Amino acid sequence: MAAADCAAESGRRVGIVDDNASLGGQIWRGESHGHRTNEQGTEDAAGWTGRLQAARVTALCGLRIFDQPEPGVLLAEGTDSLFELSYEKLVLATGARERFLPFPGWTLPNVMGAGGLQAMVKCGLPVQGKRVVVAGTGPLLLAVAANLRQHGAEIAMICEQASWSSLGRFGVALAGHAGKLWQAWQLKKVLAGIPFVAASWPLAAHGRQSLENVTLSLRGKPTTIPCDYLACGFHLVPNIELPLLLGCQIQAGCVKVDNLQETTVSGVFCAGEPTGIGGIELSLVEGQIAGLAAAGCTTEAQRLFGEREKARRFARLLERTFRLRPELRRLSSPETIVCRCEDIPYSRLHPHSSWRAAKLHTRCGMGPCQGRVCGPAAQVLFGWNPDSVRPPVFPARVEHLATLRGRTEPQHNPTTGGQG
Repeated sequence: MAAADCAAESGRRVGIVDDNASLGGQIWRGESHGHRTNEQGTEDAAGWTGRLQAARVTALCGLRIFDQPEPGVLLAEGTDSLFELSYEKLVLATGARERFLPFPGWTLPNVMGAGGLQAMVKCGLPVQGKRVVVAGTGPLLLAVAANLRQHGAEIAMICEQASWSSLGRFGVALAGHAGKLWQAWQLKKVLAGIPFVAASWPLAAHGRQSLENVTLSLRGKPTTIPCDYLACGFHLVPNIELPLLLGCQIQAGCVKVDNLQETTVSGVFCAGEPTGIGGIELSLVEGQIAGLAAAGCTTEAQRLFGEREKARRFARLLERTFRLRPELRRLSSPETIVCRCEDIPYSRLHPHSSWRAAKLHTRCGMGPCQGRVCGPAAQVLFGWNPDSVRPPVFPARVEHLATLRGRTEPQHNPTTGGQG
């Protein structure tokens, strides 16, 4: 949204494509339309939405890009149509997804990602009176717990895997970030009375048909408590599949960009979490720089470098504070499912030496999610990295895939659906 606004306000013809039904992503889901979850978020979302409308940006929602048949052309799929999108400059803002760490019982119904549960609640899932344990690491846990409590959930406990000493150093460092201190104070008021335990994490989830209770490591001792939901959040993973498909260079698991957010592919820019997990403030300023640079307004973009560096410093502080502890790599039992799509347990993956070897011998990563869940888990458990991305990067209709074949056979006339 920030990139599209800045590019359009610089006089360029701009379209924004979003795979959600409305703009705003995970953070502003529904808030741009006045569905209030917090006053500041609603105000910010409405402000950027208003700028988009005033700048006459063409918004195409509910479309998912799955291939680039040739440079400067993307193919996107809607509910029942194929869209061909041509561009001169492209800004990728593909966001991030949650990292799941397998432990016994993590596949039980109602064991969910923290952000996933929050998204479902924002979309109408009733949690009034439900007992919820929030576990994992990072400030996202507090934000999710606050949101769930505001929707009537009973937060039984917040379990943070980082130590109290790390959290103490983080608190001291917040003195240089007045805005973050204010946000922390607001969250503290909402979460008053909820037990917060550091150096703790889930060991196992239990239940017959769905989650009934969870065993946690609390100060080194296993403790079992009843709950209706377990919301786990172990960091975010950049969505780099589309940048990889376009040929963008990846460095340390993130898209490599220059000072103007341009990737190693000329004319293709990238902003937000794919360039490094940093939160909404960093994403917004990177989006503005990318939009301005794509529009040729490099001087205006350079004025935002200082703001970006400040946001990056805070992102580095978060990374140091909430680094995953080694114990989390040993949560899986031999029977614990790692690849949910193909039902592959830990014991079948452990003998292999690479992601490719495990994929060839077990089909790990070959199910509907295409390794988006088990891939990051395997990276933590075994140190493996996925080694290729092929089109389509998301599941697509067979008739639309047939269109791709038609493009490689000039004697046939390809059929397409809608054009965008």
